[in-house]
Amino acid sequence: MKDALYIAVDLGAGSGRVMLGGMAPGELRLDEVRRFTYPMEKRDGHLRWPFAHILSEIDHGLGQAVVAAKELGRTIRSVGVDTWGVDYGFVNSDGVLLEDPITYRDDRTATEMAAVFERMPKDQVFARTGIQFLVFNSLFQLHAHRHTGLPVGADRLMMIADLVHHHLCGKVAIEYSNATTMQLVNAKTGDWDADLLRLLDLPAGILPDIVAAGSDLGVVSPDLANKLGLQGVRVVAPATHDTGSAVVGAPLQDGWAYISSGTWSLVGVERSNTLVNAEVAKENFTNEGGAFGTIRFLKNVMGLWLLESCRKEWQAQNRDVAYSTLLEQVNAMPVAGPVVCPDDQRFFNPTSMLAALSEQLGESGQAVPTEPAAITKIILDSLALRYARVVQIIERLTGQIIQGVQIVGGGCQNDYLNQATADASGKPVLAGPVEATAGGNLMVQAIAAGRFASLDEARAHVRGVVSLRRFEANPARFSQTTRDQYLALECRVLA
Repeated sequence: MKDALYIAVDLGAGSGRVMLGGMAPGELRLDEVRRFTYPMEKRDGHLRWPFAHILSEIDHGLGQAVVAAKELGRTIRSVGVDTWGVDYGFVNSDGVLLEDPITYRDDRTATEMAAVFERMPKDQVFARTGIQFLVFNSLFQLHAHRHTGLPVGADRLMMIADLVHHHLCGKVAIEYSNATTMQLVNAKTGDWDADLLRLLDLPAGILPDIVAAGSDLGVVSPDLANKLGLQGVRVVAPATHDTGSAVVGAPLQDGWAYISSGTWSLVGVERSNTLVNAEVAKENFTNEGGAFGTIRFLKNVMGLWLLESCRKEWQAQNRDVAYSTLLEQVNAMPVAGPVVCPDDQRFFNPTSMLAALSEQLGESGQAVPTEPAAITKIILDSLALRYARVVQIIERLTGQIIQGVQIVGGGCQNDYLNQATADASGKPVLAGPVEATAGGNLMVQAIAAGRFASLDEARAHVRGVVSLRRFEANPARFSQTTRDQYLALECRVLA
């Protein structure tokens, strides 16, 4: 099997991987050749990403991918990068990054929404962009950045994935799926919204051209190619937003919703056009760009960040918090129990997640457990109920009956949450692929290479080689009392 290979660089908000993949007939190869971390660092008054460290780790991973490909006797055709959204960096006219990017969890945007809406009403911003309002959207980050001053010499702004592509081949551009998360792209034209840019008073030309997923950005630069052994390797933009790649990599059935489950959970459906109206705005849904003319109509749910944060606190207390042990204990617990609203803003980046959970539970008069398994169950049951509510809202907004829910990403390995989601929603759940994001990244590269003629053809290929696990719904698992209690809590917290 001598078909070409592809490299997917998949960066999450704190850790990344370099994956070597292949999609020859009957094949879906996804080999992790390097995994690395890059915690946020407080420097110069802000939480920042250590970008030089990120690039160094990527370069090491690319070199390891070259070695692995040689061992397989196969060539590498291209490399593409996907990342989380909204964060960005500035380069000067020589292409040098001027400062480490500030992270979306920095508190600089806490009051920026109100400041922006004084200059352009909220409903007008949504009507232009179709993007949900999250306090960390690039629109609000840039408004804060402009107030404190852009770095001296700032010539171009690029998102994180685009900065890595620039490092690889020198191309200055922003890929569409990530550009839309900035809340600066006009939903009708698919290009930068001139009025919003004037609102931010950004220098003319600082935002580069928007390119589509699948665009060939050029070859790896000679110096880097010689250093790493990547001579002649193309740089291809996948759907650079990691959820965009995850949706590509989910071999979705018609009429099914998806949940990209990880630190965040993205709950939505794939559409061919945007849906922008007052009801969508009221529910704070978003129309983010996808690959090959698709739109991700979705809502952000806080996700497994809640559990990850609790586990860090338990580990600091030297408590046994092995993931498998927690889930085994949760499975043995009674069905009924307390619930929280996962999308409470106090859970976004608290000093103590355990304290924040206890606070919300106490406010609603519910018992506040101390055992890790009991808290884990609260988090997972609450996420399932929140997922179910979002699916119901999607059905109302789109007029589409959702036939089932496909959960992709690392969170799809949590069988308790998979089953709870089926039970809460009353719909079957398919779990997998785990590596949907990296797989979707590779699929776009393979389409660009001519391996597949279309997204449908690439998905059919994946469907033929990946086994998905099915969870049937047992709606009686969550009593009406629990559902009513959760709904009342959600209405109060999100009012």
